[in-house]
Amino acid sequence: MEQKVLDILRQVLELPEADETCSQQTCDEWDSLHHLNLAVELEMEFGVSLEPEEIAEMKSYNDIIRILKQK
Repeated sequence: MEQKVLDILRQVLELPEADETCSQQTCDEWDSLHHLNLAVELEMEFGVSLEPEEIAEMKSYNDIIRILKQK
C-alpha cells in the first residue's frame, strides 16, 4: 500500500519523485485542486469511500496511510 500511495502522490502532484516526507507543507504542488484529485485517485485505487472529514485530514503521506489503514 505504501508504495502505491507514493506512486499516486507522484502522479497526481506531477512530481519527479515522492517520498514519506511529502506533505502540503513541503510540496508546493499540493494545492486544493490536486488535493481533490488525490482523494479521487485514492478512492478508485483502494476501493474505499473517503468522508469529507477524512479528505480534510489528509495533509501528508503519513495522514493518508493512517486513514487508509482504518478502512
